[in-house]
Amino acid sequence: MTTKIKYTFKDFQSDQEVRWCPGCDDYVILRSLQKALPLMNRPKEKFVFVSGIGCSSRFPYYMDNYGIHGIHGRAAAIATGVRLANPDLSVFVITGDGDSLAIGGNHFIHALRRDINLNIILFNNEIYGLTKGQFSPTSKIGQKTKTSPYGNTQPPFNPGELAIGADARFFARVAGNDAKGQTEIYVQAHAFKGTALVEVLQNCVIFNDGAYKFWTDKNVRDEHTLFVEHGKPMIFGKNRDKGLILDGLQLKTVTIGQNGITEDDILVHDAHNPDPVLHMMLVRLKNPLVLGVIRAVEEKTLEEREIELTEQVKARSRIKSFDDIVS
Repeated sequence: MTTKIKYTFKDFQSDQEVRWCPGCDDYVILRSLQKALPLMNRPKEKFVFVSGIGCSSRFPYYMDNYGIHGIHGRAAAIATGVRLANPDLSVFVITGDGDSLAIGGNHFIHALRRDINLNIILFNNEIYGLTKGQFSPTSKIGQKTKTSPYGNTQPPFNPGELAIGADARFFARVAGNDAKGQTEIYVQAHAFKGTALVEVLQNCVIFNDGAYKFWTDKNVRDEHTLFVEHGKPMIFGKNRDKGLILDGLQLKTVTIGQNGITEDDILVHDAHNPDPVLHMMLVRLKNPLVLGVIRAVEEKTLEEREIELTEQVKARSRIKSFDDIVS
């Protein structure tokens, strides 16, 4: 009889000095994920963290389990190989908006399309932080950076929109300063069968401070963000008196109790609906900004499809072993 090991977050802390800028949300992400791992009920040697290049990609050094610090933009490709070589592993991709959406954009969208059983944690601070403040694929138009001193002229990617456009089956979004929300979402992402993408709205205190303050500052977040949960009405606000309804082909914010609006009129979130239309509307919404698990639709994963095909080919083949070839 084997004894089940009960872990705490400390069991996933390495002996390396954590070296991020003071006040960076990366510390919150690290601790939230370390707290989530014991809740996943897996031996720690079954977890693998793969990163590319960037501030976020220091992550494997700070985790006491298997890890690979890859090269720029290739984390998803490396993680795909790890997962296909050993399907019993829980594989996490740690990446940033520059690492995954610029040089790694091709690997990123195809990992989502293929639906490999991976967990992708996307740190989105809308800037290149490690290389000292150049604009990234998520930087806003007009944003002044080291490489756009007069203002960025390139329209930004919306990671959720890009993901759903690539046929992602799981997409969640969470604030970088929301430790509890992150832990809950990481557990849900790990339990999902397929590629699970979690976008973390991560503040860079040095090169893009306040990027999300309109939504995530504690004084305004209740009024400007909506945390969705499957099967529950999409209600938000400090007094829980605002909600979303569908007005024609657009989402509309209404106040419960005004103009005859009741809680029964508020849309109920269906994260499991295979049709991505409403999910796309939710990821595009700016006020309120929608957080939580927006889409979670399980289908056969790449691994399952590959195994099925292999078994079908083997069943039809007259060659069953090496002896059949030489005989």
